[in-house]
Amino acid sequence: MTGRPVSAAVSPGHGGLDGATARRRYVTVSFLFWLPIGMSIATGVLLFTERGMGLAAIAGFYAVHSLTAAAMELPTGGLSDVIGRRPVLAIAGLLNLTAFTLIGLGAAGWAIALGMGLMGLARALSSGPAEAWYVDTVHAHAGPDADLRTGLARGSSATSAALALGTLLGGGLPWLLGLAPGLGEWLADTTAGLVIPLSVPALLGALVEGVFVLYVLSALPEPPRPRTALRRVVGGVPEAIAAGLRLGARDALIRRILLTASAAGAALAAVELLTPGRAAALMGTAESGALVFAGLACAGFLCSALGSQLAPLVARFTGSGERAVLASLGLVTLGLTLLGLTTQSMSPLATTVAVTGYGLVYLGLGAAGPNENDLLHRRVDASGRATALSVQSLSLQLVAAGAGLGAGALPPGPLPWLLAATAVLAGALLWVRRAAPPRGFPDAPPRPDAAAPVPPHHGSPTAGDPVVAPVSAGPLHDTAPEEIHPHARPM
Repeated sequence: MTGRPVSAAVSPGHGGLDGATARRRYVTVSFLFWLPIGMSIATGVLLFTERGMGLAAIAGFYAVHSLTAAAMELPTGGLSDVIGRRPVLAIAGLLNLTAFTLIGLGAAGWAIALGMGLMGLARALSSGPAEAWYVDTVHAHAGPDADLRTGLARGSSATSAALALGTLLGGGLPWLLGLAPGLGEWLADTTAGLVIPLSVPALLGALVEGVFVLYVLSALPEPPRPRTALRRVVGGVPEAIAAGLRLGARDALIRRILLTASAAGAALAAVELLTPGRAAALMGTAESGALVFAGLACAGFLCSALGSQLAPLVARFTGSGERAVLASLGLVTLGLTLLGLTTQSMSPLATTVAVTGYGLVYLGLGAAGPNENDLLHRRVDASGRATALSVQSLSLQLVAAGAGLGAGALPPGPLPWLLAATAVLAGALLWVRRAAPPRGFPDAPPRPDAAAPVPPHHGSPTAGDPVVAPVSAGPLHDTAPEEIHPHARPM
């Protein structure tokens, strides 16, 4: 003991972590979780093909992943608000560890489908808890008006960097193993065909997931929560879903954020579905096109990371987080338009313009995300923070699934790209006018500690951001006593 007084703003349940330490740990968790997923991007389809699966079966595997993630998004977001961020993140890591093991070793379709389903469940579990832990910890140390945008931007950048590095590792490892004469045959013979060069990235990803779980359990302290029976947790799922669905209806700003996430889903669906075919057409073969796409995807993730780093600067330059989202989505619209206008030509100039458009899409999405989430976290309190993030992720995933099916059914050419650009433009126009402060609701009476606006602070949002009392997401607010949420009170 040093004998120095401890600030009243620091919550012992968060280990007394300051903002910088919490930010570093949040960045590390983001990187470790997404690195194995990036490693599976370059080799996933090739691995399944090598296992003897047809394209229809492979499409079914990815559908299992997407539908599982979408179906479990809201229930698992509420689970994090009830039992804690750390246990849910650890469960997500263990599920991913099992999933990558099944995918790396599985030669039967049922094993691969099970692995993809477990990965989808892990994706749903992980969509909010890490960010919610970071916001909770910073609020516990510095109060509810503490700066969040920088940490959110760095976490988003870490995610993009992990995906970029993982894509390169996943694509490069099988190629490196192929340089050694007979190594691939030796691996297959020694393991009775379970391990082949294309499965090495997935198995390495399983090891990284083990490191992720150990780090989460050791580095993410949080306040103890009331002991909750399994029956109560399961019984709270419908309330969590209802609370999540009410978010958009209760607050105009949250509704804008959810609609913007939907627009981002349409953009990502178009880019991810249509770009590989354009790369293959440009190079002449599917193999060389896949290699070009891997490099392009890596560049896109790096552009997203750069955009996330620039998010605070964009907010300061434009004058507010809302205007920063408007400017960022305008950049995405421009990028999609450039991609659409260059579909009919493969000249060097058109290719350069298309690559530029691809980079602008990811740069704009990277810059928009932290500013959107900064606004979201100032609108909801800790009791529903992970639920709110799950609703946001669900909005993106559902629209991405529908937009992907629509883009695939349209004739090739500029139309799919321009329709996606129109969707993003509509999302951008939502931010032309400032959002009004939230109104009170009969089912969510204001608490005495949330009745007044948060006073200005040196770490407060940029000028022009609305500073309002947070809105509870619903019934989940009362699942923990108020004293373990000191960050929910104005300091």
